[in-house]
Amino acid sequence: MDITILGIESSCDDTSAAVIRGGRLLSNVIASQEVHRQYGGVIPELASRAHQQNIIPVVDRAIREAGIGMSDLDGIAFTRGPGLLGSLLVGVSFAKGLALSLDVPMMEINHLQGHICSHFIDLPDRDLPHPRFPFLCLLVSGGHSQIVLVKDYLDMEIVGTTIDDAAGEAFDKCAKLMGLPYPGGPVIDRLAKEGDPKRFKFAKPSVDGFNYSFSGLKTSFLYFLRDRMHEDPRFIDDNKANLCASLQATIIDILLAKLTKAAKQYDIRDIAIAGGVSANSGLREAIAEEGRKRGWRTFLPEFRFTTDNAAMIAVTGYFKYQRGEFAPMDISPVARISRM
Repeated sequence: MDITILGIESSCDDTSAAVIRGGRLLSNVIASQEVHRQYGGVIPELASRAHQQNIIPVVDRAIREAGIGMSDLDGIAFTRGPGLLGSLLVGVSFAKGLALSLDVPMMEINHLQGHICSHFIDLPDRDLPHPRFPFLCLLVSGGHSQIVLVKDYLDMEIVGTTIDDAAGEAFDKCAKLMGLPYPGGPVIDRLAKEGDPKRFKFAKPSVDGFNYSFSGLKTSFLYFLRDRMHEDPRFIDDNKANLCASLQATIIDILLAKLTKAAKQYDIRDIAIAGGVSANSGLREAIAEEGRKRGWRTFLPEFRFTTDNAAMIAVTGYFKYQRGEFAPMDISPVARISRM
């Protein structure tokens, strides 16, 4: 009989539950928290309270949409970290209680590892393309920018990471400087399609190895706007599309420069992207174009698997279940995880 896993994701501000059976996705339910928009960022206390309200109906809906009963579950996978401790605690506690009541094992999941394993989800009606081991994955989100060497489903090595800010954070903070709504990344992506990516030039920090840095870019962008606004108070309003296009192009150039360097050094041609920023249309197009030029096989996740979701947690739990890697009942969430 195929293994059936319930996944629970609560690392930030989305409460999600999903059911995977034999590697195939049966359901994936996400409850987003709109309350944070008015604050321009996620408020941890509000997020944890919303998770408490959402988790029971979200899990119930995921089970019903999957067409199964609770007794059909073989195991429960949950996000242990990294993330907001209050939010993680809700998911971890619920997983413990449910696993205890059903007498099934639990699997703790590294949230970042889950993003990468989203490339191994299959749908009920079709198989999706999967990268071959070893492959490189560019993992980009609001909190992380990493190049990961993926040797197996659960064997991953971070070969490059940001030494300060993440790419998604750079998008959101620069968007805030322009007066754009939160989250700013998708807004910049939309406006960039109407602008000239070569109109303005911004700093591209030089960092050793495969590591990234985006703090210098943010500072460059801030001073550029300050100086131009001093000359013309309407500068941002009159150049919003060009600013977005130029900023986005700069971030993509920084990301791809290190990725192509890593692909050459490791002699790898299967290249994937994952994480929230992997939904950015400019990045997706740039990765695909780079792949055509360099002979890569490129793997872009479906949009529903780019943001935080429980499907990626469930499929990673599926691999852990097969290996008998179960979590103890006294396990606690962690805000930071330094290794994959």
